[in-house]
Amino acid sequence: MEPTTDLIERARAFAVERHRRIGHRRKYTDQPYEAHLANVARRVAEVTDDPEMIAAAWLHDVVEDTEATLADVEREFGRPVARLVSELTDVSRPGDGNRAERKALDRAHLARASARAKTVKLADLIDNCRDICRHDPRFARTYAEEMRALLGVLREGDPGLLREAHRQLQEALDRLERTAAPKPPEPLPRREDPLVRGPHRLRRLFLDEFTAWDLAEPLRSFDMASAASGVRGDLERAGVEVAGLRDGGRVVAYARREDLGEGYCFEYARGLRPDQLIDADRPLTDVVHVLTLHQAAFVSALGEVVGLVRREDFNQPVGRMWLFGIVTFLEMEFTRLVRAHFEGDGWTAKLPAGRVDKARELQAERRRRGQAADLLSCAQFGDKARVLIEHAPTRALLGLGSKKRSHRVLKELESLRNHLAHAQDIVIHDWATIARLAYWVAEGAEGTGAGRAR
Repeated sequence: MEPTTDLIERARAFAVERHRRIGHRRKYTDQPYEAHLANVARRVAEVTDDPEMIAAAWLHDVVEDTEATLADVEREFGRPVARLVSELTDVSRPGDGNRAERKALDRAHLARASARAKTVKLADLIDNCRDICRHDPRFARTYAEEMRALLGVLREGDPGLLREAHRQLQEALDRLERTAAPKPPEPLPRREDPLVRGPHRLRRLFLDEFTAWDLAEPLRSFDMASAASGVRGDLERAGVEVAGLRDGGRVVAYARREDLGEGYCFEYARGLRPDQLIDADRPLTDVVHVLTLHQAAFVSALGEVVGLVRREDFNQPVGRMWLFGIVTFLEMEFTRLVRAHFEGDGWTAKLPAGRVDKARELQAERRRRGQAADLLSCAQFGDKARVLIEHAPTRALLGLGSKKRSHRVLKELESLRNHLAHAQDIVIHDWATIARLAYWVAEGAEGTGAGRAR
């Protein structure tokens, strides 16, 4: 077995690097995200010397929140650690219903997890409870109820951490009871209001019209008894990383090209997990979710596994069209919100003079060509977003937090937009942003900057 300190240190370094790569920080304190990971790992290390559990504590969010997949975790740390991380990773997809329905699916997944994974989850809950209840009393009420339900399926975890989690929950509930109820927020605009009409149209279009089948490539499949070396050669010539494996004419497993050696394919078979499978008519938002966890999504039609989607497939025209359309509709919504909250050109006071001058230059050029254009329509995507970031009500409507955090989200969106516009690879540089954007489409504006609230 690998020395204990080596495994834990490698897991720590891997997790810190992956979360830093996407600028991941804690929502309320803006601390680097590794502060949370360190707290969880420390709590786990206090109750066990199991190196795989402590490594999983460092890695528990790396698949859900960064571009790393479960296959990456397995390759770096072995199957036992990857299995723990898998047990700790949410299985619900954006298209699986409202928050309550998705949390029920994730809770059922945790109920089937090992006692080791449940111990890590208890440490995670304790740290999240302290953070959320201290900084966000309104959401804390929702989180406390979700935590109460989770504790009901985590009884096999470490008894000491289970007691501590119940104590933290009770303290949070007591604190919320003592806290005066906050003033209710202003009602959101009605559905027919122009402020929200755009997002509803966007949500319908991008959830209904673009599906897994639009990106899927036919799955190359082979009999289980095929010679592994021959299949590997076929995959190399085709430039494919994964093959389906058939038993009785049906694809029931898969093999990765990098694993195939001597012998027969059945020796290298991996079972098809439910969270790797997706129906052909499911929206691309769900495809993004699967690919956030795994290297490939297996597409089924009429009960048969027939296709494959990989992250790099989003570089193809359909994937880029889908993403650019989302960004375009988002810019339209930014324009609508600026018009709604600022009279005339009052929004210009929120921008540096140089940025306003750029918009005036473009306006003058358009008018010279005989095109009607007001000043706002000549402002850049980033300029409109910056105006909204400076305006707290619209920042809240878009689901953004602090100004600092909002600027980071804006920078990521601008990067994705530029890579799309200039035909650059969007998977290598922008996957975490793509995942957040897909979640926003499924959930509405609330998900734009926040991703999944824990």
